[in-house]
Amino acid sequence: MGRVTDFAPAGLVPAAWLVAAAAHRGAVSERTLLVALVVMDVLLVAFILAGAAEMTGPVLRVWRLVLVAGLPLTLAGTVGLWLSPPNGALLGVSVYGWMALPGLAYLRTGSLVPDTPFRQVYLLAGALSLVGAAVSVAATPNGTGSGPGLVLAGLAVVGVGQSVGMVTAAAQNS
Repeated sequence: MGRVTDFAPAGLVPAAWLVAAAAHRGAVSERTLLVALVVMDVLLVAFILAGAAEMTGPVLRVWRLVLVAGLPLTLAGTVGLWLSPPNGALLGVSVYGWMALPGLAYLRTGSLVPDTPFRQVYLLAGALSLVGAAVSVAATPNGTGSGPGLVLAGLAVVGVGQSVGMVTAAAQNS
């Protein structure tokens, strides 16, 4: 059996996107979302420290970079929610950054992994993440303004893509 760092992301990633979707729908308070972001900050630091020595090789270096670059993204969201009133720009940096960063990393992972079906799943995970991000951006007032339903659809596509990628990584590493 592998370590918690090998399998926890397969549960944490879907949970994070479910919380994001619930927050978008108003089903989660700002305080609850702030607590979730603080927990995510702590977990990212723990994963960075626990995996630093082991995250070598081309694929794991990509994901070490995701952790390191993702920490400031999450901190931006944490600060954005901590401010009164909340800072939408910082929250946007956090959400859209977490849509794009793993999306790009999945595409890179797919290009580095020769084994099928893993390669195809990683490429699909990356594509879904980036398509979901594009849908969400397009649905904002500065995009097409198509409304909150389309933003939620984008969040769902990102969540599915990234969750499938994480579950695949856990399966591949077991």
